[in-house]
This record gives sequence, C-alpha cells and structure tokens, in this order.
Amino acid sequence: MIQLKNLTLRRGVKVVLQDASVTLNPGEHVGLVGRNGAGKSSLFALLAGRLQADGGDAEMPPTWRLGEVAQHMPETEQPATDFVLDGDIPLLEARQQLAAAEASGDGHAIAEAHVALEHAGTFDARARAQALLLGLGFKLDQLDAPVDSFSGGWRMRLQLARALMCPADLLLLDEPTNHLDLDALVWLEGWLKRFQGLMIVISHDREFLDAITNVTLHLDESRLTRYGGNYTTFEEMRAERLSQQAAAFARQQDKIAHLQRFIDRFKAKATKAKQAQSRVKALARMEKLAPVLADSDFSFNFREPGNLPNPMLTARDLVCGYTLEDGGKKPIVRNINRTVLAGQRIGILGANGQGKSTFVKTVAHALAPLDGTLTEGKGLAIGYFAQQELDLLSEDDTPLQRMVRLARELGVQGQEGREQELRNFLGQFRFVGDMVHQKVGTLSGGERARLVMATIVWQKPNLLLLDEPTNHLDLSTREALSIALNEFEGTVLLVSHDRALLREVCDEFWLVTAGGVQPFDGDLDDYQKWLLEVSRAVARGLEPPPPPKPQLASDEPAAASGKAGAKAPAPVAKTADAGNRKDDRKAAAQARAELANKTRPLRNELGQIDGRMEKLGAEKAALEAQFADGSIAGSEMAEAGRRLNHIGAEIAMLEERWLELQEEIEAINASAGG
Repeated sequence: MIQLKNLTLRRGVKVVLQDASVTLNPGEHVGLVGRNGAGKSSLFALLAGRLQADGGDAEMPPTWRLGEVAQHMPETEQPATDFVLDGDIPLLEARQQLAAAEASGDGHAIAEAHVALEHAGTFDARARAQALLLGLGFKLDQLDAPVDSFSGGWRMRLQLARALMCPADLLLLDEPTNHLDLDALVWLEGWLKRFQGLMIVISHDREFLDAITNVTLHLDESRLTRYGGNYTTFEEMRAERLSQQAAAFARQQDKIAHLQRFIDRFKAKATKAKQAQSRVKALARMEKLAPVLADSDFSFNFREPGNLPNPMLTARDLVCGYTLEDGGKKPIVRNINRTVLAGQRIGILGANGQGKSTFVKTVAHALAPLDGTLTEGKGLAIGYFAQQELDLLSEDDTPLQRMVRLARELGVQGQEGREQELRNFLGQFRFVGDMVHQKVGTLSGGERARLVMATIVWQKPNLLLLDEPTNHLDLSTREALSIALNEFEGTVLLVSHDRALLREVCDEFWLVTAGGVQPFDGDLDDYQKWLLEVSRAVARGLEPPPPPKPQLASDEPAAASGKAGAKAPAPVAKTADAGNRKDDRKAAAQARAELANKTRPLRNELGQIDGRMEKLGAEKAALEAQFADGSIAGSEMAEAGRRLNHIGAEIAMLEERWLELQEEIEAINASAGG
C-alpha cells in the first residue's frame, strides 16, 4: 500500500501539501481531483520519485513497478509497435538478460533467460501491443509506421499505449483522455476497469472518473481528503460535509457572540468579574472553526446574438478536405447534404481521422470546400474554437494585444474598444492584473482556452463551432461552459469526447463515418453500444454493423441522395424509444427557443438598467470624490448636492425595477420548468 503520513510538499514558495495523511490500497482505482494549479501533478511527481517530501513520510513498497505516461516524446524512427513493446519492463529486462547470456555463452543463464521471457509473455507480447494501438485508434497500416511520422496528439497516444503495456503495480495517469476521441475513450475505459493494480488518475472528465474509479482524493488548499466512491459520490459527500461545516461554523459564531456580549457587559462589574474572566478564558480556549469559503467558480455568458438567420447554413454535395502542395486535392468527407437551423444543438460524433475537424474547419472558413456549395444565412456570425488553441492565437501576443487587435479588425469604435473596457472584459475570464500582459506562449492550456473563449464571446456569434473545447479545462470551468451553452440562444455544433458536455448540451447527433455525414438516430448510450458491436465484429473478422439509420427528415427530401428531385428511399423503421428520444430533443429545443423569446424583452430591459446604473455609479463616485477633496466651489456645491440626491433616487428606482424584472424572468422560467 501507499501511506502518506503528515506529508508536506512545496514547489518553490508554494505549499502544495500541508500535513497530509492518506492510505491507498492495492487494487484501488483512485481519482485525484482538484482545481488547476492545486498541485495534482506535483503529487504524481512525488509518487514517481521525481520530487522529495519537505516534511513527513511517503511510504511505498520498494518492489512495486510504476507505470506512467512520459510527457516528452523522443525523436526516433522506431516502429510504433516496437516502441510500445519497450514499455513492458519485465519483457525488456528478460530480452536484455537473454542477450547477455548468449554473448557470454552461458547455457544455464540462457535457459533462465528463456524462462524469464516466457513469464513475461513474450509469445503474445506483440499481439498485446498491437491490440493496445488498435484500441487507441491506430489503423492497421500504422502499426509499424515510424514514431516520427505521427503528429503530437498521436504520439501522446503512443506514450499512453507504452504505459499501459507495462504490468504495473502502480499506474499513474495524468489526463489520459485529452488526445482521444470518444471511440478510443470508451475502449480505454473498458481496459482500465480491468486493471488489477493500484491506479491513480487525474482527469476532468466526470463520466470517465465515474466509470473507472472507486476512491476519490480531493486536493484543495494544500489539504488531501479521501472519499470512498467515484466522482459523483464525492460531490454528494463533499456537499454534505460543507453543509455540516457551515452549520457548525454558524453555531460557533453564535456562541462566540454570546460570550463576547457577556464579557463586554459585565467585565467592569465587580460582582460579575470572575464569571466574565472565565468566559474570556473559554473564548481563548475555543478552537476556532474556519468559515466555509465558497469556491470562486468561473462563470460566463455568451452575449445575445444580433440576429438568428434561419437556416444558418445549408450544405449541398459539399466535399471537405485538403489541397496538397502540388495542387492536388485530398477529400476527407464527401457528399454532405445537411441543413443547420437556428437554435439547434448538434453533437458531431465519429472516430479520429474520419473528418469531424475537417468538416468544422470548412464551415469555419479555415479550409476551403473542395467541391459542392456551402450557403450561409444572411447575417451569419461564426464563433470558432479550434482543437489546438494556438491555431487561433499567436504565441508572442498578450491577451490584451489580442483583444485590442480583435476590436480593430471588427471596426469597433468608442467605449467598448478602449483598453480599460477590454481589461475589464478579460477580467471576467480570470485574466487580472499583469496577466493581460503575459505572452500567450507562456500561458497554460486552460488559460489559452479561456482566452479563445473570451474572443468568441466578445464577437457575439450566432453559430458556435466548438472542436474539443474542454481539453484543458478543469471541472468547474467545464460546468461553466455547459451552463453558458445551454443559455446561448444561437446554434451549436460541438465536437467533444466529454460525454457529460454532450449529454447536457446537445439535442441531436450527426455521425461522421465512411467518408460522409449522416444523422445518428439515438443518444450517447446508443452510440457506445454501436461502438461495442463494431469492435466485436472487427475482433471476429466480420463486417462491422452500420449505424442506426433515422427516418428521412421531411424538410430535407434531397439530403439522402444529394440530388434535387431524386426519389427518396423508403423510411427505415425505428423503435418507438428512438423516435421518442428524437421527439423529446426537438421539443426541448423548441421549448428553449420559446422561453428565450418570452424573456428577451425583459432581459433587454435588464441590460439597459445595468448600463444606466453603471453610468450613475461612476458619476456618483466622481461627485463624492470632489466633495472629499474640496475641489467644488461654494457656488457649485448646492447644485452638486442636489445632483447627488437625484442620482441616489434614480439608482433606488432602477434597483427596484431590476428586482421586479428578475422576479418576472424567474416566474417565467419556473412555469416553463413545471
């Protein structure tokens, strides 16, 4: 087992852990959770032996073998399968043992080396390595491709496969799902469930943690707390604990106030002096409970779009792909015949390499269509989040420079384009103080993602194209994104391996597969079942089953054939459950649009009131400052005083109206929810 006893760990001047004690047992699957920057990776470095404790003890069996994903990829022409095989340390040691024995000509040592090879599973090792690669999304023709031929994301998959190849007693995984699509994620989930050693996983994917963990370690404010259960259980238990702490703190504050009132009242009276003194001592002896500080959760909202064209865009016989250096064309997705309507929330599914990002890039104008047409509605405004944030940012920029240039590019003049206004806006996305002058290249992945989101929000888009927006976001920021997307009045096209986000945001799904785009008639559970059926068929050498087919949409008679006036095929029968799910999703989208229409005038008035109150507040502060420094002449003082009174009265009136509007909006939302 692993035992941490009164452990203190520092990174520079920052205390990562303070007097932490916890026990982790063999076979437990542990989720390590906490905010970005809390010190989770530092704790991993301690367990891996790369850091030493500054106090206390960290005990781990010396014979335990460690498996973890290396963060730095070597430059090598080694074939992918051989690279993964080298992660099997016992097998590697047995091979080295055999080579040394053969070099020395020692027959006995050679026999022992062959026994060690057999124990290490040498006969099926190559098949096991290739099964890992195929499960993580590699194709058959890539199994022996040189490591250097793969891009960064695929190299990280190679490192993950290499770590999984090692028969470890302790497996440390730091954000293993970041470079995986949903297909590979589902496969990895199944593999990790079967892992028999002690596993500790850092992840911000709640469904992934729920599926593979049975213990949760929460790292917060240098404290390490163990909870029995997965992430959802942890949330429930922590909420209950915080509630109990808040109640205990409130009770203690009442008791302190009671003691203090007695002391203040009677400490000067001779007849009560002794009792007052005893209460002073009782107050001093009392162990003060800390107040329960609410997490400063990140939150933001997408601004209301200026208009909502309907349809947003229409693709007819669209071909998406790349233009090669020699001028040739490499199509990835063909014959796309789809229409995107106002208010739709569409999740885009499909394995890596099928063309999800290629399709999104084409819609975002990052790639030109190779053929066909892509017709945009009048007034379409696209907000695009690329899978790699640096595709949209310059490393030498600062957040403030990026926003200033964006204002200039969009021709924004006046107040909103001023530097202070842009600083205030960046502050809403946690860019405060000197952070607005920090180079983008030095920002963390989560900070770059928030900066991209800030630029999107500022542009007031009506169509959001989000390609893996959660890769570097912690759980609280993912939750904020989910809430903001659900309140967004425009249309969303979302590519993500975060199933919680897909479930919470999307009303329908499109599947990119076999070089095309088609509706997926089902939910994420249906998709995962289909993926399982596909993997079983492939393992048996059978033809994979096709995805469920929906009925032909009545508003797209030519979509199935790609030809105007072509005869539509007969509708494919589907189960009542699948039909009900689709109807429910459409009804939810329609209800959301109707609710937005009902509350829009109220929200517009709220925005006007907020703007007016901000101006009045600034004027009031300026007048009060002039009174304080005596800069107002005697003849002007009476007029300034009257103006202050008028401002106060108007602010009070506006506040009352603001509350009325909020109550009206809440009543409308409540009636819609009921």
